[in-house]
Amino acid sequence: MVEFHKAKQGINLFGYEGVWSILPIEYKNGSPKEGKEDEAQLCIQALCLEEMFQTDILEGYLYYGQNRRRTQVVFTPELRKLVKEYCIEMHDLFSRGYTPKVKPNSKCKSCSLSNICIPKLQKSVSVSQYIKKYMKQEIEKHI
Repeated sequence: MVEFHKAKQGINLFGYEGVWSILPIEYKNGSPKEGKEDEAQLCIQALCLEEMFQTDILEGYLYYGQNRRRTQVVFTPELRKLVKEYCIEMHDLFSRGYTPKVKPNSKCKSCSLSNICIPKLQKSVSVSQYIKKYMKQEIEKHI
């Protein structure tokens, strides 16, 4: 979710008077994690918003459903660097046409993509076969 707040410095929003700041918020079902993956996800969303609106976004929030609290995330140079490293790695994997193997674990239960999970399919079907089958089904829906 993205909140826009009236501010002294910020961006102009079409159809709205004044100047606005941008505050990205990521909602999570569970509780805070030990790693940086949630912060990195929020930061990449902020980087996209910065590019779209040509502005700087200094912070955002993670909202965890389990404790019903917002946790502030400051987009530090270190977090931005980590996100950029993740992006470089992702682009490298994509350019090589390589899909890393993933082992299903307990986190899979709360994943929003569990119904189209590639790791489960790797046991029986290759990723390319799955994509071809999925695309064929989508095309057939529209014929």
